[in-house]
Amino acid sequence: MPPARARAQNALASQPPAAIPMRSEPRSKPPTALITGASSGIGDALAHAFAREGHALVLVARSADRLQALAAALREAHGTRCDVMPADLAQPGAAQALAAALRRKRRRVDVLVNNAGMLEQGAFAAGDAERHQRLIALNVGGLTALLAAFVPAMVARGHGRVLNVASIAAFQPLPGLATYAASKAYVLSLSESLAEELRSSGVTVTALCPGITATAMLDGAAADNARLAKLPGFLVGDVDAVAAAGCRACLAGEVIVVPGFVNRAATLAAGATPKWLLRRVAGALGRKVL
Repeated sequence: MPPARARAQNALASQPPAAIPMRSEPRSKPPTALITGASSGIGDALAHAFAREGHALVLVARSADRLQALAAALREAHGTRCDVMPADLAQPGAAQALAAALRRKRRRVDVLVNNAGMLEQGAFAAGDAERHQRLIALNVGGLTALLAAFVPAMVARGHGRVLNVASIAAFQPLPGLATYAASKAYVLSLSESLAEELRSSGVTVTALCPGITATAMLDGAAADNARLAKLPGFLVGDVDAVAAAGCRACLAGEVIVVPGFVNRAATLAAGATPKWLLRRVAGALGRKVL
């Protein structure tokens, strides 16, 4: 080999190998929380709570305008991705249509927050039958349909969180709120059953059971019944505190969370009181409010 050529090859061999550019690891996407009834009240506060925890959001309610306003506020406050999907979950097939739309968008739901619900107060016999049925369709039917639409995929992935918004009304009879209380008892019972059924699946189910909370729903009830406007302040919970407690419990995989000392004491007392006495006390209080 000619000396010049050998020297050139030796020089090249002595140089360090060229650095191979490292392929940057793709950033993992933030988990997505789907929140129903997100346009106001506890749903609005839950959206902010999950956004603070780094979740992207899918916001669901009937009012598109309110959802768009909330999405804009969430993007500004938390920089989170928000998708707005208006839907009336009391309608048959609404949950399935929502799930199908998200599949087309390739949006995976990691946390399902069943907050959508309605309240009817007043004597059952004086109520409108259609209103009772609509309450059941939303509070019971819509919630169950959403669970059926999203939980199987969570189980298949081996991970997921569910937060069902019940109420302390689930723990006792409430004359004057009979259908509402019964619907929330269903939510609590279903949540506990599913939490145990899914124990080893990687999917957790949490029931949030707030007491009376300062929301537009309470304002509407008070407008129909002046006695509700006179409730002492210590009985009315702060909506942001309720949402924060629910979000923490959901992400921690707790089964039941009752925000507020007074509410926890009430649920413990309800559990320890004989059923006949609990009915009498609730009846006496309910008749004063009606």
